[in-house]
Amino acid sequence: MTLFENIILSVVEGLTEYLPVSSTGHLMMFKEWLKLEGNQLDTYMISIQFGAILSVVVLYWKRFFQPNWFTFYQKLFVGFLPAAILGLAFDDLLEQLLQTPVIVGVMLIAVGILLLVIDKILPEGNREIEHITNKDALIIGTIQTFAMIPGTSRSAATIMGALGRKLSKKAATEFSFFLAIPTLSAAAGYKVLKNWDALSAENLSDIAIGNLISFVTAALAVKFFIGMVQKNGFKWFGVYRIVIGALFLITLL
Repeated sequence: MTLFENIILSVVEGLTEYLPVSSTGHLMMFKEWLKLEGNQLDTYMISIQFGAILSVVVLYWKRFFQPNWFTFYQKLFVGFLPAAILGLAFDDLLEQLLQTPVIVGVMLIAVGILLLVIDKILPEGNREIEHITNKDALIIGTIQTFAMIPGTSRSAATIMGALGRKLSKKAATEFSFFLAIPTLSAAAGYKVLKNWDALSAENLSDIAIGNLISFVTAALAVKFFIGMVQKNGFKWFGVYRIVIGALFLITLL
């Protein structure tokens, strides 16, 4: 992988990780467009999520060190459990899905349509993060598992699940950010440990650079996303998904 390719992929990761547009799907699209190959590429794409994870910890550090931290972390753990269980159970299948780019195009369009429908018909709730129960967290976490299908978007799934539990758009979006931390950390950590012996010094250097860039771009994207959601909702993300998904499918023909 060249430095230019690393910059492109890590910018894409940072900008899309917390937006409801599927970071994995976008990375798979750029992998196809850049004609990238290699056994360690999937490990790289998952590992550079660490930078995006750290950006949320830095931006919302007060949340993670608040007085009632136990209740906060308990909800995150409950929400994380479904993805942890199913991720381990279907690891081989998920590996295969990452090699099937057509799924990305289909899911980008399908979930884009769903976002448009939900933004139109689902009234905004008024519950805040402090009101989330363990039951809410479990339901949102279960819906999050659908994002294991490339192109679905973890943030889109969790935000839609949270809106369904009557959270406000801001609270739903922020809880999606927070739930990403255990989910993405576990996925990236597992992938790196699983493939550690096969990683070269060059692979590790690429991952380090990618994480630095994804940290900066993810922080910018999070700030942008909160403001846009409060002002315009999710409809434009739905439109974008449909357009980019259709274009990607056309390029695969």
